[in-house]
Amino acid sequence: MTIEKALVVGTGLIGTSAALALRARGVEVWLSDIDEHAVTQARDLGAGWEWPGGEVDLAVIAVPPHLVGERLAELQKQGAARAYTDVASVKADPIADAERLGCDLISYVPGHPLAGRERSGPAAARAELFRGRAWALCPGPATGADALALVRELVSLCGAKVVTVGAAEHDAAVALVSHAPHVAASAVAASLTGGDDVALSLAGQGLRDVTRIAAGNPLLWQRILAGNALPVAEVLDRIAADLAAAAAALRSGEQAEVTDLLRRGVDGQARIS
Repeated sequence: MTIEKALVVGTGLIGTSAALALRARGVEVWLSDIDEHAVTQARDLGAGWEWPGGEVDLAVIAVPPHLVGERLAELQKQGAARAYTDVASVKADPIADAERLGCDLISYVPGHPLAGRERSGPAAARAELFRGRAWALCPGPATGADALALVRELVSLCGAKVVTVGAAEHDAAVALVSHAPHVAASAVAASLTGGDDVALSLAGQGLRDVTRIAAGNPLLWQRILAGNALPVAEVLDRIAADLAAAAAALRSGEQAEVTDLLRRGVDGQARIS
């Protein structure tokens, strides 16, 4: 199985980065987006050409999670590709939408590259964005071997590493390592809106590191969080409990509890590969 022609539907950060990575490996890439300006930007960056229709080997659906099922159904009705994947950061809801819409699940491999930037849009895209990063694939019971082989080849061409995981397990995992941290970073960043100029003039690299991801597109993140609401809420409850306990300990002078949180933070940070 070899990808000679690919279609990227959605020319934002992830879609355009995938297109650039594929172009760098000699793949013929076609682009589609409801935003004509975004397609033009991606094309001018060398990511591919406007799709005139016709069949390709693989279609990469790079749209928000709530639109994945709809786009998949449309593309399959057109016979656009031999296989299809998506890059949405939640998996259970898009898969359920695909089933509800009667999509062909044999040719569909749900996916999610664990890579991104705080900036969005095609101008932020980079061919090396996925290099060395994990790329989750969530094949189901109906997933065909040929489709899975093509999507695994996509991951390899982009320089990423396949991690095969169930959809529910994936959503719980990204709640812990991506979605809840984004909300926590946003909460820290939001506290700065009340800071005066003197305080902000003292901000150092540590604050920038903690709040960097809070610069992400709020509307996009609202949709992501809505699609993974309960797992994210559970993680945030645990974080909030730790913060509340730390605040209470600081007020009462019980430094041991604060030290315990700091030590657990060191242990947790050490587990990040």
